[in-house]
Amino acid sequence: MSQPNRQLNLNDGNRESFKNKIKQHEDNIKFLNSLSNRFAESILDLQENGNGAFHTEEETVEQILKKENSAAGIFCWLKANAQISNLAFAKDAVGIVATLARVENDDLSRILSEYLGLETMLAIVCSTYEGVNALEKYNTEGMINCNDGLHGIGSSIGRRINGRFIVICLEDLRPFVGGFIPNDPQKKLALPKPKLPNGECPPGFIDYAVNMIHLDSNNFSFLTASGHGLRETLFYGLFSRLQLYKTRNDMLLSLPCINDGALSLDGGMIRKCGMFALGSRKVVEVKFPLISGESDVPPNYIEAEDMVRKLKWESSKLAADIHREQQLLDYRKGNFTSQP
Repeated sequence: MSQPNRQLNLNDGNRESFKNKIKQHEDNIKFLNSLSNRFAESILDLQENGNGAFHTEEETVEQILKKENSAAGIFCWLKANAQISNLAFAKDAVGIVATLARVENDDLSRILSEYLGLETMLAIVCSTYEGVNALEKYNTEGMINCNDGLHGIGSSIGRRINGRFIVICLEDLRPFVGGFIPNDPQKKLALPKPKLPNGECPPGFIDYAVNMIHLDSNNFSFLTASGHGLRETLFYGLFSRLQLYKTRNDMLLSLPCINDGALSLDGGMIRKCGMFALGSRKVVEVKFPLISGESDVPPNYIEAEDMVRKLKWESSKLAADIHREQQLLDYRKGNFTSQP
């Protein structure tokens, strides 16, 4: 007769224990959500205080990730989720063109990015042909093997590469061999300034596009097997002796000394000698991130940018914690409702 009473007491104890655990998970989720909201507010404050100067590499990567069915989007997804270290092309892949340099202001970012075009901005850069070869495999009939290389990885995460994509092999590029500007910390190329027929440098000429990009410490220290950096290989290959002017009028007045094309900060574009690109500017989907150094960039830009990066990292960790707590809460609730 006493056995049923003991079973009843045990069930009551279980129900109380489940209630306490459910309450604990709910409190944890509430706390984590409040912490996540504070991080989001801090990030917004930092970006607003930047007066719109914040276009970080993270934002460039976010734009690339939106191209879900692109090779660059899959590459960035793998890198962001730390899934790239064991892949065959990982040791050889340098990165995506859009993430390998920064520029000083938004006008420059837009015009250089538009000149290269989205396809080139999303190009994957490899050091050697070994890396290029690892990205795509073929069957005996010469067709793409969608279960291997980057195609296979895309399929495994529910993404399919649409159409062609550009891969740049640095060892196959002919590097600039004219030397560097003496004592320049960025090792800009020693390109002679253009000259008009009268021997003077054209008014409004700023510099060559290849010298207008900024390499951070990681990309600056990169060298190919033959000892060449990204500026004299990748970016010289992309821009050659493309000239940059302040205004479209300055550019047009300099036609006699433009051979490899020219751009102006107000949107002018000459693809090459005799080939003009007219019309309005395009909307640039993926563009180069910015650096500090311009008057409209706050002095504490680098510190604030680092703080934004850390807060976003912490936010991503919080999101994972919230997801885990929600799963535990759902599990506890499911068990609670099944209790007699």
